[in-house]
Amino acid sequence: MSKVTVVGAGNVGATCANVLAHKDIVKEVVLIDIKGDLARGKALDSWQQAPIDYYSTQLTGTEDYKDTAGSDIVVITAGIPRKPGMSRDDLISTNAKIVTSVTNSIMEHSENPIIIVVSNPLDVMTYAAHKASGLDSSRVFGMAGILDTARYRAFLATALNVSPKDIQAVLMGGHGDTMVPLPRYTTVAGIPVEEMIDSDTLNAIVDRTKSGGGELVKLMGTSAWYAPGAAAAQMVETIVRDENRIFPCCALLNGEYGLKDIFLGVPVKLGKSGITELLELKLNADEMELLKTSAGHVRSVMEVFDNMNA
Repeated sequence: MSKVTVVGAGNVGATCANVLAHKDIVKEVVLIDIKGDLARGKALDSWQQAPIDYYSTQLTGTEDYKDTAGSDIVVITAGIPRKPGMSRDDLISTNAKIVTSVTNSIMEHSENPIIIVVSNPLDVMTYAAHKASGLDSSRVFGMAGILDTARYRAFLATALNVSPKDIQAVLMGGHGDTMVPLPRYTTVAGIPVEEMIDSDTLNAIVDRTKSGGGELVKLMGTSAWYAPGAAAAQMVETIVRDENRIFPCCALLNGEYGLKDIFLGVPVKLGKSGITELLELKLNADEMELLKTSAGHVRSVMEVFDNMNA
């Protein structure tokens, strides 16, 4: 694989492109935005960083989808953030149009790419991209779980005073307040986290994780970009390297966990052909109930999108 396109030269897209360039695993990263000069400027800035940080990845900024031709992987970050007074339906309508248009433009110039969706509301935007692309569901999925587990692991690392490198975790469900962190599947250097931390502290960390994005918006007045951009780049890396790493991703379920025709965060293996396996964990009754609740919330959002197109 030699070419990756990142759609959207805002904070998340530009960070993803820059992190990818540093990994030095693809020949070219194309950064595309309706603001062509913004994309060109950020790509040029990153390219001028190459002699300093010692990478060879070429970066191209553009507003012309012809420049994305032959992309192996496409990361879609385009869309608008939710603004005061804007309803969830307004956000879905606006961003679904953007994501659908972007996907159509990508498919005109690239054959059978892998598409990673980052735009919000994440679950329904992944659904929109899948419908517009006509690609197999193993090649269209969303980035949310890697970011959510990263926040969870970072909070645990602080509480336990350990390196975040040693913390592994699984998180499922929708991207938002109904996400399902799974402490039973959380370990610190192989040790179950529940043996290292009291339940009240752990529950507080789980709650903080659920509202992790909102916490940053309150602090900065805008949504996060370093961790989301890096999370998307990590997904690209495991695909390019064909590593078959296991990550929580927003994927189409076809009967797994008793759920069908819904995009939801679940653990998957990622390799050169996209999702190579969807893992079905043995959830207990409480965990399954939380997952079903999250799925109900996501399905209601998907129905809003379907009704817009009815």
